[in-house]
Order: sequence, then structure tokens, then C-alpha cells
Amino acid sequence: MTVQDKPASAPQAQTFSAPEATPPLLPRTLMGPEQEAFRRTARRFFETEVAPHREAFEEQGHIPRELWNRAGELGLLCTAIPEEYGGMGGDRLFSSVLMEEQGRVLASAPGFMLHSDIVAPYILHYGTEEQKQKYLPKMATGELVGAIAMSEPGAGSDLQGIKTRAEDKGDHYLLNGSKIFITNGYLADLVIVVAKTGNTGKGSRDISLLIVETNSPGFTKANPLHKMGMKGQDTAELFFSDVKVPKENLLGQEGKGFGMLMQELPWERLIIAIQAQAATEAVFDLTRQYVKERQAFGQAVMDFQVTRHKLAELQTELSLGRTYVDECTRTMLAGKLTPQAASAAKYWVSEMCTRVMDACVQLHGGYGYMWEYPVARAYVDNRAHRIYGGTNEIMKELIGRNL
Repeated sequence: MTVQDKPASAPQAQTFSAPEATPPLLPRTLMGPEQEAFRRTARRFFETEVAPHREAFEEQGHIPRELWNRAGELGLLCTAIPEEYGGMGGDRLFSSVLMEEQGRVLASAPGFMLHSDIVAPYILHYGTEEQKQKYLPKMATGELVGAIAMSEPGAGSDLQGIKTRAEDKGDHYLLNGSKIFITNGYLADLVIVVAKTGNTGKGSRDISLLIVETNSPGFTKANPLHKMGMKGQDTAELFFSDVKVPKENLLGQEGKGFGMLMQELPWERLIIAIQAQAATEAVFDLTRQYVKERQAFGQAVMDFQVTRHKLAELQTELSLGRTYVDECTRTMLAGKLTPQAASAAKYWVSEMCTRVMDACVQLHGGYGYMWEYPVARAYVDNRAHRIYGGTNEIMKELIGRNL
């Protein structure tokens, strides 16, 4: 199939509308009636208020603040945060539903997941009561947008190599340094900054977490970064020049930041697997629809045995990924998800995502290389899963250490 074939039988370029889901090879039992009711609300939101505006988001490099407020109004932010702090009071199954529905329409722009399921839990699990009351209710409404700043120009997966430093000045810390690749960084109102506060030279023992409000003097943001994919997602570089951070903004204990990061990373890595799995399923469904409609040599592309066999391979991979992700989610809800199991989910599902999406581009022929087709955008958007949250090479190292 080539671009020159277009006049004969080219289907219309696909929009955000998701096709009928492919029947699973195994029944899915993870979600209950409450989650499915919540799914309907999330689905309407992503179909009507997010997906149609993809081009506008990509043009400006971030979603509008009003969309954060709207998500908060619908109860789609901080779903796993207790009601006493403004959240929905649900468990992380509701978070999973939200990620799946965002993936279903291939909406890579909103940074809701990082805000609700990474930043907010740090404050919930390690913050003081004053910090929880101050920040979480406003995060749940979308009034405050949260980010976490780990990576630096010279330190990505190796967090012990960070250079950003917070010097103890008595009643405050003086923060200096920079961070890069920060999701929600451009619109963020508060950022959990990973910084060195000690001088032991032991790496992990010198790291602390600070809640830094972005209107603090000396805190500056660069414009959203220009990425290969995920063009509508707010990703920025942050700079700190003698930023005064009150001592009461220390998150947890000084020098315990690395341990807190390690405690939260299994869930963060499972999040990446959930996102990658959902997006891959959506692209597979689009491709299945395409090959049924696309004509070549007098018949549907689906009628060629080579196409059916390829789709059979892809569905098998998707089913294996779905089964493992759901089992990891059950294990996480029981409080038993190990770093190794989460690393395996992040590594294998993100690699599977790349393989399946590459095959789906191929099955679209020349149209798979056209930007107006969702499969092309998804191909570059989802390449990041193998990089962020710790590269897949680091995931293999973490798994291997336990052997």
C-alpha cells in the first residue's frame, strides 16, 4: 500500500472517535460496577472536552488552565486522595480507569496522572497535616497544578548524581540549580523538587524533597520544550536562583528523600505500563478497523492471511500485557507490589507498545506515516514510555539485581 493508492479506496483520516474495542482473549475481572460508572464520566470528558482540541494543545505546547478546573469540577483529579483532603476517596482502580480512558482517545497532552497519582500521593504519604490541608484540596479542584522535578541536564535515571542544592539558612533553604523534562512544569503552581541538602558524599543520604511554590522569587520557567511526540503535553525546564524555601516546606525528613522516591517508584512505573497498555490497545483497535475498510487488489486488507496472522500476533502480545498489568494492579492494591514486578511491567509493556505500534503503522501503509492519522501520532507519542520513569536499561538492572 502506497500513498499513490489514495484515490481508489482510501478511508477518511481517523479522528479522535475510538472504534469498537476488540473482544479480549480472556475476560477482564479487575474492575467493578463503581469503576465502570466512573468510566462513563471519564469517557465523556475525554471524548468531548479533550480529544477534539488536540491541535490547539499541540500548537501552544500545553492544555489550558480551564481544562484543569473542569477536570477538578468533574471529580477527575486526585481520585485516590481521601475526601477529607478534597479527593474522591477512591482507590487506585479509579486512577487506572482515568488513565485507560485518556489512552483510549490517544490524548497525550493532559498531565493529570502525574498531578494526581504521583505529586499528590507524595504530599499525602509524607507531608505534615498542614501541608496536606494547604495543598491537596486545591490540587483536587485544579486550582493548583502539581509537578515533580527530578531529572537534570546532567542526571536522568541516576538521581544520586543530581547537582541541585538546597543550603540550610536557619529558617529556610536557599535553592539553586535546574531541572529538565518536567511534566506540568510550565503551568505548575507547586513543584516537589529533589535536591541535595547534605554533604556526606553518600549520594542517597544527602537527598531531600522540598515543596516549592512557583511564584517564589528566583524561580523561573522556560517555555514548553519542543519534543518529538507528546507535543501538547506541558514539559518544561525549571531554574532556581537563590530561591528561599521555608523550612516548613520540607517534605518528610531531611536526607530521607531518596528513600521516599524509592517507595513511590513501583506505582509510578506501573502507571507507565497502564498508560502504554491502554494506548496500544487503542491503536490496535484503530488498525483492525482500518484493515477491514481498506481495499487492495479487489479485497479488504483484512482478508489477506498475512494480515490476519499479524493481527493474531499483536492481539496475543496485548493479551499477555493486559493480564500482567491487571495482576500487578491487584498486587499493588494489596500492598504487595515489588519494585522488580513493577519494573518488569514498565519494561515489557513499553517494549511491547513499540513493537505493536510499529506493526500497526506498517499495516496502515503510506497513511500510517501521515500525521493526520492517529496511528502516526501515537507511534511517536508513546516512544517516551521506554525512557521516562527510569530507562528500560535501568529496569533490567533493577530486575537483575534481585537474581
